[in-house]
Amino acid sequence: MAHAHHTTDFHTVDFKVDPVVLELGQRFVDAGHELSLVGGPVRDLFLGRSSPDLDFTTDATPDQTIALIRKWADNFWEIGRAFGTIGLRKAGFQIEITTYRAEAYDPESRKPMVAFGSSLTDDLLRRDFTINAMALRLPSLELVDPFGGVRDLHASLLATPGAPETSFSDDPLRMMRAARFASQLGVSVHDDVRLAMTRMAERITIISAERVRDELVKLICGPQPRVGVDLLVETGLAEFVLPEVSALRLESDEHHRHKDVYQHSLQVLEQAASLEDGPDGPVPGPDFVLRFAALMHDVGKPATRRFEPGGAVSFRHHDMVGSKLTTKRMKTLRFDNDTIKAVARLVELHMRFYGYGEAGWSDSAVRRYVTDAGPLLDRLHKLTRSDVTTRNQRKAERLAFAYDDLEARIAALREQESLDAVRPDLDGGRIMAILGLKPGPVVGRAYKFLLEERMEHGPLDQDEAAEKLRKWWEAQPEALPPVPADVDHVPTEES
Repeated sequence: MAHAHHTTDFHTVDFKVDPVVLELGQRFVDAGHELSLVGGPVRDLFLGRSSPDLDFTTDATPDQTIALIRKWADNFWEIGRAFGTIGLRKAGFQIEITTYRAEAYDPESRKPMVAFGSSLTDDLLRRDFTINAMALRLPSLELVDPFGGVRDLHASLLATPGAPETSFSDDPLRMMRAARFASQLGVSVHDDVRLAMTRMAERITIISAERVRDELVKLICGPQPRVGVDLLVETGLAEFVLPEVSALRLESDEHHRHKDVYQHSLQVLEQAASLEDGPDGPVPGPDFVLRFAALMHDVGKPATRRFEPGGAVSFRHHDMVGSKLTTKRMKTLRFDNDTIKAVARLVELHMRFYGYGEAGWSDSAVRRYVTDAGPLLDRLHKLTRSDVTTRNQRKAERLAFAYDDLEARIAALREQESLDAVRPDLDGGRIMAILGLKPGPVVGRAYKFLLEERMEHGPLDQDEAAEKLRKWWEAQPEALPPVPADVDHVPTEES
């Protein structure tokens, strides 16, 4: 590892740079070119984090870059060549080298075109935020920081190198990235940036759903997702990206008879993230499905809110409505079907437990809870526990105690009867053999009947199950002998 001390008013940073980086820098300098490490990897050096992906910028053209790395790289590719980017792999590192970019507009449309520049400072000016607009010249390891990235990093502040409006016009997705960095790095956003995000929020609609989704996932999975979501809502970006979450800021009625659903949802998101397990646990963090379900669990409330006689507020069936709204939003954001189904199912089931504390459940109700949750059970446990944000300590303790009790009963039943995949005591083959049936819908009905019996009464032995099946069959229309169409008129040979 090569080291270089860099002193500023804020830091003495010992840059530990892999020899591969210096070797690459030397190749370019020997050929009369400039090469600098740039962006995220430089920021991460200050944060003491290592980066497996390395981004470089150079005054060399893509052709000159290829000539310099062709024999040196383990392999390389030219997919981004039109944008000045050559990708390569070397010694386990994923590397991108991009030719300096300059500001250039098509006079007809004012849309930026790809134009190559000759100045590192001009290139840095076009980057999203000052903390990502620092470069390390190679192989000398001289820091180039024309826009105060080190200062802003030290102040935990997100600012743009030029005017934020220019930066967000260049790529409106940068507004989502601001919220993502707020979640990932715990930085606060400069007032000018916040103002520009608010004024330009609608511009996010020209960005593809896939790019928006990817930023949203990184935001939700960051260490401080609450901060990121709150920034989206406050600037109005959420109106276009997650309008269901913005809508949670319900007007409180004049007597403040119910708590703020929006702040409650942010707290549930925070609490759910804090309950995630380590890498070997059932729900290793960060878990997008659990966190997003926590954020969306109450989105059905605005549509179902009713003021009851006597002043109570109700939200009947908000779990079902919320599940549908969540599905619709995730489809719009182009999530894959498995993720959509998992999140929507958790939203649908998040109220199920509340009947337990009051009345206690039969074993069959516990079995149904486990079966309905299926592989999402561990996440449902965490979501349900997170959904308690009451300041009433006794109420919180009562709910926690009830849920401990439910989990203990699930564990006890599991030990008795392998609950994870509750199946009937007889399979389709046995059902057909006992009733003398061919495959068809009747076999499905018989299977369903036995599944209900298994839910209600627990496991039966084979003989008991067969006996119940025969009794059920006797009452089915298919089991009765066919009745002649006209009993009074029995045909004779003469008629």
